[in-house]
Amino acid sequence: MAGINATQLVKEYPGGVRGVDEVDVQIHDGEFFALLGPSGCGKTTLLRSIAGLEAITAGSLVIGDRDVTNAEPGARGVAMVFQDYALFPHMDVGDNIAYPLRIKHVGRDERRATAEKVADGLSLQGLIERRPGQLSGGQQQRVALARAVATRPDVLLLDEPLSNLDARLRLEARTFLKELQRDLGVTTVFVTHDQAEALALADRIAVMKAGKLQQIGTPREVFQRPNNTFVAGFIGSNPMNLVETTVTGGGISIGETSVPVPAGTEGLVRDGQTVIWGIRPEYLRWVSSEEPGAIPAEVSVVENLGASVLIAVNASGHKFQVVVPEDHEPAPGDRGWLVPQAAKTLLFDAESTQRIG
Repeated sequence: MAGINATQLVKEYPGGVRGVDEVDVQIHDGEFFALLGPSGCGKTTLLRSIAGLEAITAGSLVIGDRDVTNAEPGARGVAMVFQDYALFPHMDVGDNIAYPLRIKHVGRDERRATAEKVADGLSLQGLIERRPGQLSGGQQQRVALARAVATRPDVLLLDEPLSNLDARLRLEARTFLKELQRDLGVTTVFVTHDQAEALALADRIAVMKAGKLQQIGTPREVFQRPNNTFVAGFIGSNPMNLVETTVTGGGISIGETSVPVPAGTEGLVRDGQTVIWGIRPEYLRWVSSEEPGAIPAEVSVVENLGASVLIAVNASGHKFQVVVPEDHEPAPGDRGWLVPQAAKTLLFDAESTQRIG
């Protein structure tokens, strides 16, 4: 096992395009670390740079106590599971799992025994002689993981390993991956564009945009205290409500209603300043009778989420999303009020988009 330390890491392509732009990140020994962001943000490029599949243009990369900036992939002590699993169709499960050991010139009997042991640990009993085409998507995923684990790597790299699975199997695989990583104790870095997946699995998350890191933190930190409006809008099953408005009389103007400035921002904003006020849909209440500080609103769309309901409302010229309990579902056209949890509101600078306070 080993930690990873990337310093001012750059991957630049011809034409000056930077897939990874001066990234500083330290991943702890034994940590489950997520690289999260939209398509094209550079997360897979960063993962491939760690693996040695992309040549690093500038900066340094240390795994454990070894500088591997220019090391060959096979000398880095890493194993990688690709998005499409990359199994050999002409080999059975046992030979697929044992293939990296074959490359290392491990004897046939030893590598077959290792493959069977790892396969049993990943619930692949009875499948050792099947070929990939005879397996389900979940079984193929476990074979790919078994092949990576069989080499006993210092670092395990996962490139969107759950994206090819259906919704139900993806939930089961999330639990399986979390348990596997905990049992192995291996430093694990996985790439995903699914923020729910990152929040559920990772010890810490790095959110990326256009090759740059936007924030590194625990799932709770990036959810509750996003560094900027990009992270605020990207993290969460439902994006944070973000309203550009002004500070008036020491409060935040939402139409004709004034709501308190968030705790910790007192004295950091001035009257007349343009700011972005943010609150998550889960921290707004929908009420049918007016309360102090409530914002009048009208329901436009209702989406059933099962145990809860997501409603879109128009409030004082602004659009909000609100999560309400299933037993309090309003109908389109209903009028009511939004009541924000004051302790859960955030404020961002309108120019820099960085969180204030």
